[in-house]
Amino acid sequence: MPIKERKPINASSRFQTYLTFEELTTDRPHKALTEGKKSSGGRNNRGHLTSWWRGGGHKQKYRLIDFKRNKHGVPAKVASVEYDPNRSAHIALLHYADGEKRYILWPDGLKVGATVMSGEAAEVNVGNALPLKKIPLGTVVHNIELKIGRGGQMVRAAGAGAQLMARDGGWAQVKLPSGEVRKVHVECYATVGQVGNLEHENVSIGKAGRNRWLGWRSHNRGVTMNPVDHPMGGGEGRTSGGRHPTTPWGVPTKGYKTRNNKRTDGMIVRRRNKK
Repeated sequence: MPIKERKPINASSRFQTYLTFEELTTDRPHKALTEGKKSSGGRNNRGHLTSWWRGGGHKQKYRLIDFKRNKHGVPAKVASVEYDPNRSAHIALLHYADGEKRYILWPDGLKVGATVMSGEAAEVNVGNALPLKKIPLGTVVHNIELKIGRGGQMVRAAGAGAQLMARDGGWAQVKLPSGEVRKVHVECYATVGQVGNLEHENVSIGKAGRNRWLGWRSHNRGVTMNPVDHPMGGGEGRTSGGRHPTTPWGVPTKGYKTRNNKRTDGMIVRRRNKK
């Protein structure tokens, strides 16, 4: 999908780029598969601010996505490709042969009118969902389950794709977009293909107001705050912090590893690549 540049008629439009959305076929979602979505403004259920720099933004309706792909053996036709304001990827509306309609993540290359299916008997075609034991090695997949029957949890962002590297006994090794190689049970389902909307990462926001439309408020650095608000605040004149970068609560950041899940450490064959 091409990226379109704005004419630099003012400072805010000089660096803005937009997607052309050529592959989208409708601008209206299927109403039965949407539900209301309340904006939290970064507050929790007690009204306390737990996520800074959030609030405002355009009102959105949540699209109910089928991450489980559990209608095994029932063919479905791709009716439309649509925009989803809740994620970077586009979504596709499926019309199943039994009359049911569901949304799935839109894989790159899946055309309107194509037929997709899930289950062990499905062919290894783009958009079909199969258990990892039925997918040939080297195939690019997305929407990968971590627990059998729970639904896809990994590789769901725009342009993401993981590669099936090996199988050993009841486990498959999958190379994730980060470079990490992880073991996943061979009975877990994954969808063949790469997530669509590949150019999403190349879009330039261009102005602060465009982030406000997305619900992100302006962010000020810790070194510009007062000492009462941030450990790196205060000082006469400009300072570079004077200490290693920390969060407002004193926890090291910018490279400080926070992973603490020993239960699944054994599933990681190789750590992700350093960038």
